[in-house]
Amino acid sequence: MIKIYKMDQWMLIKKSTICSFILPSVILCTVIVLHNLNKSNSFTSITQKQSLTEHNQSAIYQVTNDNSQHVNANEEKACDLFVGKWIRDFKESNYNNWTCPTLPTLKNCLKHGKDSDYIYWRWKPDNCELPRFDPSMFLRAVQRKKLAFIGDSLARNQMESLLCLLSQLETPVNKHRDADDKFQTWYFPSHDFTLMVMWTEFLVVGNERIVNGTASNAFDIHLDKVNGNWSDKLAGIHYAIISSGNWFFRTNYLYKGGYLIGCIYCRDSNLTDYGPVYAIKNALSTSLGFISKCKECEEMVTVLRTYTPSHFEHGSWFDGGYCNRTQPLSESEVMSLNGRHAWRIRESQVEEFGKIVQSVEKKKKKFVLLDVSKAMMLRADGHPGSHWPRVRDVSDCLHWCLPGPVDLWNELLMVILNK
Repeated sequence: MIKIYKMDQWMLIKKSTICSFILPSVILCTVIVLHNLNKSNSFTSITQKQSLTEHNQSAIYQVTNDNSQHVNANEEKACDLFVGKWIRDFKESNYNNWTCPTLPTLKNCLKHGKDSDYIYWRWKPDNCELPRFDPSMFLRAVQRKKLAFIGDSLARNQMESLLCLLSQLETPVNKHRDADDKFQTWYFPSHDFTLMVMWTEFLVVGNERIVNGTASNAFDIHLDKVNGNWSDKLAGIHYAIISSGNWFFRTNYLYKGGYLIGCIYCRDSNLTDYGPVYAIKNALSTSLGFISKCKECEEMVTVLRTYTPSHFEHGSWFDGGYCNRTQPLSESEVMSLNGRHAWRIRESQVEEFGKIVQSVEKKKKKFVLLDVSKAMMLRADGHPGSHWPRVRDVSDCLHWCLPGPVDLWNELLMVILNK
């Protein structure tokens, strides 16, 4: 059983070795997960199993407008679903390439020769059990609702996973699909549930630079302008799962107030290179701020899915990079694969999440953190790698095989929706 705890101004009050919390008199903002906002860059020190009361590491809790409830000092500690490890589990996955009619060939790793060993691992939180995905439970939670994944191809990856998981109970109907699969709408008639994905590279406005009539793969990113491709479509959506990060790792030019303020990887001596973390943090701040003021989405629950890195070794997409690991990484191996940088991105996202939670505590807005960073940083073995319809011998070490570790995101989402 997952225990729900209450907090005052997001601070834990220490009392011996027992957590005790005070509830504010009037708060309408509902929040389910908050991690600490410490600036540590150490993946190991932050994610190792530690006492909640001693380190204020994290908590699962809910804040409501009921000021009559208090936590009994003898209650068990809260369980953080996002701190744990991968353990061996030889139970078959919920679906496979035969039972999921919507499984895309680009993620169908088993069809393209990948050994199935990567499937037989399960995420185990340190202090509790994570329920296995139950399509009936999930569909009951979203009956007569609309859920949208908002982000890049990894947001679509999660949507594709959820389609496969839910199709074991009910076959979805495709209502809309653009030519590039960037915008899709699926419908589950028996539950009156609509599942969508909306494409956005940066969450904010990003326009590709055209040089001599050719796309340059470099973007002008307006950090203070939310992208209308998704922000104009929030009306009527009950759950929005937003994410971003991976498109910032290229030459990009950054704007605020319509003025060029700097760049990422531009090698221009006249511009400040702010790096990806700065841009990701600012773009997320703009997006969460927009949602917090959105009058058409008062009843919407916003779920922030944290950053997950690629696992390329000895190169990247088009210069020989590959990923041929056959089991989850150790934490020391994560650090050797640029894990500190990925963890800084995750920390910046959690920081912005904390800010928006505090700013909307007197409004009827709901924000939830889906913190998958640690779990996925360990799973270098879960990418297609060379096991996909390759072009020019390119390996895919960014997206996730189906079935595979990405299914964890929807197991966690199921728990969130049921809370």
